[in-house]
Amino acid sequence: MKSADARAMTIDQIDDEVLKLKKEQFNLRFQRATGQLENTSRVRLVRRDIARLKTIAEQKRTGHEPVVVEKPKKAPEGPSKRSLKKAPEAKAKAKAKAKAKPKTEAKSGKRAKAKAPAAKTAKSKSTKSKAKSK
Repeated sequence: MKSADARAMTIDQIDDEVLKLKKEQFNLRFQRATGQLENTSRVRLVRRDIARLKTIAEQKRTGHEPVVVEKPKKAPEGPSKRSLKKAPEAKAKAKAKAKAKPKTEAKSGKRAKAKAPAAKTAKSKSTKSKAKSK
């Protein structure tokens, strides 16, 4: 329940709503204890609604109800910051540049060394020929 809805209610209506929510909270506790509770987030929402309603009821009883003033919504002036970051032409150039890059490039570093096929060394060839000659 939104606070604006609760502020529109009378104190008696708020008290009735709090009573209804407390009964729901009691039932949710039993459902959780027996393992039947499916929507666990409802426990939190009910607890917060009760606190919200009690706060608003207390404000109404003491006469310290805050005055809510709605701010007028401003229309955005000019282009947004996000649209100014990259112009469409710049995006098109970046895409073209990405497509022009070759897919296979020479890899460097540890991964390239690990994936490179092990070349037979001249030493291993010479040992084989010596073994044949003996």
